[in-house]
Parts: sequence; C-alpha cells; structure tokens
Amino acid sequence: MQAPTVCMQCDLPEERCTCERYCTICKGQHDVRLCMDGLYYCPDCREACDVSLASSRGH
Repeated sequence: MQAPTVCMQCDLPEERCTCERYCTICKGQHDVRLCMDGLYYCPDCREACDVSLASSRGH
C-alpha cells in the first residue's frame, strides 16, 4: 500500500498541512492543491505541467 503524499515543507498530508499554500510555478493562491511531487499547484499549472493531484484525501 502506498503512503499518502505529503507536503515537501512540513511532511504532513494536505488536510493537516498548515504551510502557506501557493502555486510552485506561478505563485498564485487560487485553488492550489498538493500534487504527487509534494508541491502545491494551481489548476492551470497542474494542467500545463501534467502533474497529478495527491491522493491523500480521506487517508
């Protein structure tokens, strides 16, 4: 079973992370979500970089 993806800064899953959340690429703060690489991305940058959302919700 795969461990949940965690934030690169605090090593916590998205639902417990208290870090300031902003997109790694554009620094935007609208609808940023934790992705599989442990970094936060906005929807446009997730799509442009083809980065998948972390599947940590509900774990």
